[in-house]
Amino acid sequence: MERPLVLPSSEKEDKNFQDLIQFFNETLGFCPNSVKTMYHRPSIAYAFIELNKAVMENKGNVTSSLKRLIGYISSNVAGCRYCQAHTIRAAERYGADEDKLKNIWDFRTHSVFSEAERAALEFALTSSTIPNAVDDKIAKNLRLYWNDGDIVEILGVIALFGYLNRWNDSMGTELEQEAIESGDTYLKQKGWNTGKHKY
Repeated sequence: MERPLVLPSSEKEDKNFQDLIQFFNETLGFCPNSVKTMYHRPSIAYAFIELNKAVMENKGNVTSSLKRLIGYISSNVAGCRYCQAHTIRAAERYGADEDKLKNIWDFRTHSVFSEAERAALEFALTSSTIPNAVDDKIAKNLRLYWNDGDIVEILGVIALFGYLNRWNDSMGTELEQEAIESGDTYLKQKGWNTGKHKY
């Protein structure tokens, strides 16, 4: 793409919006261009931020770093390089072990991942494919390690990134420099690049 489909809004006067985007300053260190683009219709941006906060709130056993790794797996399956960079950056900022960041695609076999994490990441992979590949075997394995509330949180992350993957790949959202740096650090050796998200 020659440019993003729609450029981010430069809105600075909406104090409520500025207060809400503080969530992303904690998560990523900056407000994503995707949210600024949504702000062309403020109600979409507001609703998205509230959904994001609700999904990423930890009520059970699913950690903040695991949620971001789940988002990464889901985004990788969808092919969204924008979200891949964002999720690996957020996982790093939320304390994911460096070995997990560097070996995320070896989650099935690498010793740094627990069986519970493997079950969650396998579910992320199979639920993000089209057509959906979740079957009884995947479901039974997930239930061995996670309760109903945890599973709802895990699937909430996957569904949230389903929305973001479609939004950012169709929009051609421009990647922020900080996200590019995280992508280069942890994902470049596996073939990641900015793709359509750099102008």
